[in-house]
Amino acid sequence: MSRPVSTGGFFALGDSRLEWRRVHPPDAAATPDRPTLVLLHEGLGCVRLWRGFPEALARRTGLGVFLYSRAGYGRSSPALGPLPVDYHRIEALEVLPAVLAAAGVDRPVLVGHSDGGTIALINAGEAEPPALAVVTMAAHVFNEDVTLEGIVAAREAFTGTDLRARLSVYHGNNVDGAFWGWCDAWLSPAFRDWNVELHLPSVTCPVLVIQGEDDHYGTDAQVKAIAGQVSGPAEMLMIADCGHAPHLEQPERACAAIAAFLRTHDIV
Repeated sequence: MSRPVSTGGFFALGDSRLEWRRVHPPDAAATPDRPTLVLLHEGLGCVRLWRGFPEALARRTGLGVFLYSRAGYGRSSPALGPLPVDYHRIEALEVLPAVLAAAGVDRPVLVGHSDGGTIALINAGEAEPPALAVVTMAAHVFNEDVTLEGIVAAREAFTGTDLRARLSVYHGNNVDGAFWGWCDAWLSPAFRDWNVELHLPSVTCPVLVIQGEDDHYGTDAQVKAIAGQVSGPAEMLMIADCGHAPHLEQPERACAAIAAFLRTHDIV
């Protein structure tokens, strides 16, 4: 059986140099106009931290997969300053459309993990042209006590264990900026009342909302809020024996659910 082929590199976007990767399914040459799955990473993620999930998705769906590291993450250039309270909106409505244009992606299915899921929802609700569909994994649309507790625990791990060294493998010189930018933003007093639910009714495309039952950064209230407030068809999936990263902890279940969702809505 032939395998997906991966290509990658960097492109300039304003003052930033962003790393990207594209995974081509075996039949890509015969179907160049098919939708593209666009992976949007979490608050401590990057291209490499998706690990084998892009290839697994390409094999399961037959679609191409595009992913990139936001400024300040992975091998992309450093962020230009601290993350503002509305950094999800800025990424969704200012950066992501420019990234998709630079990558030549005009029929995106947005697949976002954690912060990436939030960015996907805002983009789908407000950007033009809208995404064909959205898949969120462990996305947040409002702040919860459990979220802040999880971030405090991550801060303690970053300063007191080998977490910084492990993240350095993926983020290199960006590691401190990536961690403290995410941590300081979420733990700031201004972020306590952060809420992006106002964007949800504008989301008219199909949405699949995935979360691990053991997610230590959020409760199922996030899943219910998203599925209950978007205007398009929505499906909810809580995955057992799974924490904050369904694509890494239960990749087969996540891939199967995404493929079935896309088939239901005639996207594959």
